[in-house]
Amino acid sequence: MTYENIEFDLRDGVARIALNRPEKLNSFTAAMHDELADALSQIEQQPVRVLALTGNGRGFCAGQDLADILPGAGKAVDLGDTIEKYYAPLVRRLRALPAPVVVGVKGVAAGAGANLALAGDIVIASQSASFIQSFCKLGLIPDTGGSYVLPRLVGHARAMGLAMLGDKLSAEQAAQWGLIWACVPDEMFEQRLEELVQHFAAAPTTGLARTKQAINQSLGNTLDEQLDLERDMMRELGSSQDYAEGVAAFLEKRQPVFKGK
Repeated sequence: MTYENIEFDLRDGVARIALNRPEKLNSFTAAMHDELADALSQIEQQPVRVLALTGNGRGFCAGQDLADILPGAGKAVDLGDTIEKYYAPLVRRLRALPAPVVVGVKGVAAGAGANLALAGDIVIASQSASFIQSFCKLGLIPDTGGSYVLPRLVGHARAMGLAMLGDKLSAEQAAQWGLIWACVPDEMFEQRLEELVQHFAAAPTTGLARTKQAINQSLGNTLDEQLDLERDMMRELGSSQDYAEGVAAFLEKRQPVFKGK
């Protein structure tokens, strides 16, 4: 596939996707969704160790491009079909990816764009960035997983305020509330993002994938179910090459060289 709405690069186990409709603040269209789906298919077929997701230009993503889903004459738009076809699969694939998903947010992340960012595992934002749950201004609900992650990240009261008022939340406040991992100065943003990418590119990938899986599953598990899950995952990871290398490096007082296996 020829990419016109995203930039995609995959080499040495590092995948990078940049939303690339800067003149429209990287708002979603069906074509962009198709390209994202194709890129994720390539990532899923290879032993990727980290995915970096960013947006080109002055914004991360302004959500759905409303001009792309205008209703026809006398017809309503089936937004549920749009969710089922595009947004829900996108979130599910990012959550299921057996590697860390690092999201870098510059500028505005609004609507589905905000919740796409929150589907990542580690989210950092430049100090000038902002997050807006803009759905209420259109008579809609937070989609792209927003109604699920918001109360779990910031609590019931703050989730209600964000969803029902649609106010702009600064990156600094988002970090203080626990919505994202970190807010960094604008001039340090690119450097910090690349440091995270390179960190995960050299990290024990399988262990991180199981960590991601365990934390995500804990949201619906009982304590007993989670303890059983931890037992099973530790049994698997204890026989991994990366665990053996980590122990050897510790005993030999050297830096480990993880292979992601």
